[in-house]
Amino acid sequence: MTEDAIGEHPPQALLFDWGDTVMRVLPFDGPMSEWPEVEAVPGVRAAVEALHPRFTIGLATNAEDSLAADIRRALERCNLSQFFDHIFCFREVGHRKPSPEFYRAVLQALDLDPEQVFMIGDSFEGDVLAANEAGLRAVWFNPHSDDPPTGAAFRTIHAMGELQEALQTLGAEMP
Repeated sequence: MTEDAIGEHPPQALLFDWGDTVMRVLPFDGPMSEWPEVEAVPGVRAAVEALHPRFTIGLATNAEDSLAADIRRALERCNLSQFFDHIFCFREVGHRKPSPEFYRAVLQALDLDPEQVFMIGDSFEGDVLAANEAGLRAVWFNPHSDDPPTGAAFRTIHAMGELQEALQTLGAEMP
């Protein structure tokens, strides 16, 4: 994507994967909202709190046990719900990531062009490559690897504290 194209479509929205990107996946069954304990990924609250004034923030998930209301309740348990403007879940969208249909449905709901949306997630194939194929730029949240790949349409971070810098290198203007 050229600088001119970025300028024509400034980034307006961030999509976060849910499991192990916003909320830790713990060894419980059923909807996360009903788990005996829930836990946010370290640094995610500070990241979304800082980014929310600048971007519309959504959650994009393949969660099988939860509807958007269940996801919202789980987020509330970690005091994160107020930072998420939209929740896009497999059970309501009708498609899973990495399908192009999932990303098309999300873009249609947001009424944005792909160049205006960043995807942040821990699955390289489902959150990064699939988002890139749909025209979105992406940030791979990969806290487990010291030698990650980096491409023209994505950046890799090891901690949520690195997110703002990664978004800037992908063309987002930060206040």
